[in-house]
Amino acid sequence: MDVLTMLTAEKPVVIFSKSTCCMSHTVKALIKSFGANPAMIELDKLPNGQQVERALVQLGSRPGVPAVFIGQQFIGGADELISLNVQNKLAQLLLRAKAIFIWGR
Repeated sequence: MDVLTMLTAEKPVVIFSKSTCCMSHTVKALIKSFGANPAMIELDKLPNGQQVERALVQLGSRPGVPAVFIGQQFIGGADELISLNVQNKLAQLLLRAKAIFIWGR
């Protein structure tokens, strides 16, 4: 099992970030605004953080962080997440992943 699969298994929302990345904080705030509680993985605080970041880049995350997984599926970074929100698709993804249970906006 690869490192990304292990880190995202059985968690509805996982955000890979760095503690100093402002876009990571923005993405976290957006997801929390729906009532979800994302698992945050701070790559700059992990001993194998560089290895994980390389795996994210290989997956297509540009730049490496923030990288968002919803329902164990790679969604992308801040641009993709904001785009999904503008298209009113983010709430449905969170519902399907069981990160939230109701949404009525």
